[in-house]
Amino acid sequence: MNFLIYSKQSCPYCYKVKQVLELTGKRFVVYELDRDFTKEEFYDTFGEGSTFPQVMCDDRIVGGCVDTIQFLKENQFV
Repeated sequence: MNFLIYSKQSCPYCYKVKQVLELTGKRFVVYELDRDFTKEEFYDTFGEGSTFPQVMCDDRIVGGCVDTIQFLKENQFV
């Protein structure tokens, strides 16, 4: 499984989701707002009003920090 994290700087939830994925040993790539994508591109992908972070797993939208932790628990990664 490959994870993509759509993140922004100074976001505590973005930091937390990165830590959790590091602890599971899963590979992930981090995309940063204004470096790798624009806010408009972010909303086009995840929907208007979406919050940071947003995580994808193998081209499937998992969701934010809480959703990602739940996903990892359901799939017995944590």
